[in-house]
Amino acid sequence: MARKEFTYRGYTVEQLNDLDFDGFVELLPTRERRTANRMSEELKQLYEKTKRKDNVKTHHREMIVFPHMVGKVIKVHNGKGYNDVHVQPEMIGMRLGQLALTRKIVKHGGPGVGATKSSAAASVR
Repeated sequence: MARKEFTYRGYTVEQLNDLDFDGFVELLPTRERRTANRMSEELKQLYEKTKRKDNVKTHHREMIVFPHMVGKVIKVHNGKGYNDVHVQPEMIGMRLGQLALTRKIVKHGGPGVGATKSSAAASVR
């Protein structure tokens, strides 16, 4: 079965790339639209840099994913290091901070020697 092509609010990624900045911003939800319209100079520089370069490092977790970022790798700071975010079409309109987790997944190992009565008795010889 053929995979369905991704659309954002009825537009394909190619159609979104053809839109100008203001045209795309009108498609965003209210909170993201407000943020995009009030972008600081640093966010504007990051926007332009992501248009030119593929591999960009940033601390700006509040940056919105724009259509021109699809297919690129953006390194987003998570408080300790940088997480690689491979931008997919489904991420359009999200913020970079949502894609770079700040907490590690806890994986508990097995109990150590002496953790239970049976393991303590087995280790004594």
